[in-house]
Amino acid sequence: MDVAKLSYESKSVQKSPHGEDGFTLLELLVVIVILGLLIGLVAPAVLRQLGHAKDSIARQSIERISSVLDLYKLDAGSYPTTQDGLQALIAKPDDAPNWAGPYIKGGDLPVDPWGHQYLYQLPSSRTGLDYDLCSLGNADKPGQPGDAGLICNQ
Repeated sequence: MDVAKLSYESKSVQKSPHGEDGFTLLELLVVIVILGLLIGLVAPAVLRQLGHAKDSIARQSIERISSVLDLYKLDAGSYPTTQDGLQALIAKPDDAPNWAGPYIKGGDLPVDPWGHQYLYQLPSSRTGLDYDLCSLGNADKPGQPGDAGLICNQ
């Protein structure tokens, strides 16, 4: 019986001395192909979401700046002129005797998520709005409020 057991053990597959089994080249290639497919499918969706996130941040920033402009109007009696622009939220314009600013901390005007200054115009070129406050968005092409690519106050 010991001889049969011995011959059986000699026919079995021998393991490496440290008990480590490796992967075959085929297995590694299959894993690499699967990872490549996943990256190819997921990466465009993630990049699309990043673009939408910047649009959302720009819209929220425009709403916050609009609130600050409303505070300015309460103090000064009117919105800043187009010539004064958003700079009136940081430094007192000559035509605003009741100015109680600065209305924005830090002394710098906010920029949109793409690094551009927000565009401000009084009066608005759109009906029903007092002023236009817009971001050029990703396109970085000047235009009128309502044009494709511009993100403006509502």
